[in-house]
Amino acid sequence: MIQKWDPSSYAKDAAFVSMYGEELITLLAPIAGDKVMDLGCGDGFLAEKIAEMGCDVTGVDASEAQVDAAEKRGIKAVVGNGESLGFLGEFDSVLSNAALHWMRRPEEVIANVWQNLKPGGVFVGEMGAKGNVSAVVETLSALLERRGHNSELYNPWYFPTEQEYSELLVAQGFNINTISTFSRPTKIKSDLLSWLRIFAQSFVAPIEEERDSFYREAETALRPYLYSEKNGWIVDYVRLRFNVYRPSR
Repeated sequence: MIQKWDPSSYAKDAAFVSMYGEELITLLAPIAGDKVMDLGCGDGFLAEKIAEMGCDVTGVDASEAQVDAAEKRGIKAVVGNGESLGFLGEFDSVLSNAALHWMRRPEEVIANVWQNLKPGGVFVGEMGAKGNVSAVVETLSALLERRGHNSELYNPWYFPTEQEYSELLVAQGFNINTISTFSRPTKIKSDLLSWLRIFAQSFVAPIEEERDSFYREAETALRPYLYSEKNGWIVDYVRLRFNVYRPSR
């Protein structure tokens, strides 16, 4: 998967991701003194808020640039991939916002979270669910196929059903407090072109020389479905949110 994160453009055009993620902190309900991992911490926006509550927070992100941005907020952060995380310590809780769907080996991710949680520890997350940004995925895939490429090889996302992810969590040993799927049409701050440049980089990996024209073609194709003069660009987000825990014994 080809994906590079630029903290400045992310903060400018994708700040809605972190702001929606604040709801997860309420669901996590951390207590001062808790040791918390933010898996896929990005620039540390949520990790900073949790740290302000008196928690000992460790951010983890696959992007070195994002880890650097988190550290500039005063957050302890490490470069790491949820699929091969290893053991970072025993945490009271693990939080993950809008990151798990970038990890295409969910069994390994869930096993790593389990390994890093104390018995009784809580795992709270939100990710894209089946149907998330479906108009975008279908359009990008069709345009790539038209150019003679297998779009499945360049789709970076894993969007499970609620049942599918529940089964993976339970198979690992987690008990489920809550899990739900919901639609959240999301207004983006600027144009779709900026959104595509941030999130859809993998789709242009085999056609790098056509990057800009490919994105413009996709934006034109998606305009009738996602744009209105009244509301601007609204992307068809569908989210999967859960609160599970590792049993004490």
